[in-house]
Amino acid sequence: MSNPLSTPLTQMLGCRLPVVQTAMGWIATPQLVAGSSNAGAFGFLAGAVMRPKELASEIGKLKDLTSHNFGVNFHSFQPGAKEIVEVILANSDRVRAVSFGRGPDAEMIGKFREANIICMPTVGAQKHAEKMVALGCQAITIQGGEGGGHTGSVATTVLLPQVLDAVHVPVVAAGGFADGRGLAAALAYGASGIAMGTRFMMTSDSPVPQGPKSAYTGATTNDITVTTKVDGIPQRMIVNPMLRKIEKSGALSKWQRGLMAGLAMKKQTGASWGDLIKTARGMTAHGAMSLPEAMMAAAAPMLLQKAVVEGDADNGLMATGLVAGRLNSLPSCAELMTAIEQDARDRIASFTTTNPTSKGVA
Repeated sequence: MSNPLSTPLTQMLGCRLPVVQTAMGWIATPQLVAGSSNAGAFGFLAGAVMRPKELASEIGKLKDLTSHNFGVNFHSFQPGAKEIVEVILANSDRVRAVSFGRGPDAEMIGKFREANIICMPTVGAQKHAEKMVALGCQAITIQGGEGGGHTGSVATTVLLPQVLDAVHVPVVAAGGFADGRGLAAALAYGASGIAMGTRFMMTSDSPVPQGPKSAYTGATTNDITVTTKVDGIPQRMIVNPMLRKIEKSGALSKWQRGLMAGLAMKKQTGASWGDLIKTARGMTAHGAMSLPEAMMAAAAPMLLQKAVVEGDADNGLMATGLVAGRLNSLPSCAELMTAIEQDARDRIASFTTTNPTSKGVA
């Protein structure tokens, strides 16, 4: 009997289960990537928030923590992007895939393909999936509006079939997934697997401090909202004192927050004002932004770090998928993947098993 959890995705990436751990900034560390990869998933390291030397060091640590191959996430507009690409290519013996949003051109994608590294961008619209495949990407992750952080308006259940009908490469579904029934449902749609961020963040292997983790496990769906006040782009967040403050702020507060956040970012990274604005413009190239919004876009990560790195759940920001509203446990990656695998297999078996006592539906 064939293995229903062996898909084009597992064959392409070499993972045991068709589940991807996404590259959440400051959360997808070697600790979490190793935990997810050793449990049977395919983990992505959050290179998009690292400088080249840091990424090289973190890849070295990850190689010591797992014997499995893994992926690296990056942005083509981040500081040191060209050097980041070179670091990834230099580690092609273990880096099996790269993930990114819009940005890399056909030449860059071609370099990855020559190194036998799978290009698997994340998109939120059918046209972007089609463009990425036309540029040479071998797989696509679609993130529906239920997903965490920057998100679109199209629900996963609508976006997934749109993209499946439009492209002919393995498609991974993200946005709202957390368990085996979600995996079974995605496979039934025709996806090659699922990608999860929030569910992996809410594990005991995640480096997020206990304070924010408690906020995540205690949140209901009513405590989660989409805001455009942080940097001008829709982001899904847990409602907390900092987000309430930002939501109530006016134009002057926006300027003050943008400049103060920019100063903090500049001090921490050594970046120039030009670097910060350039990064912000790259992040939001699809729409016009004011200068303070541009500065907040470049500096917003400082507020995210305050929560998920420093552990301040009140004065930082907590990006999240809507699915956090129904999760209240922190299993290990191994426990999570065991449960997902068993549940998915049971549900898939139930689809294909005829109940001899069933009389059908009138």
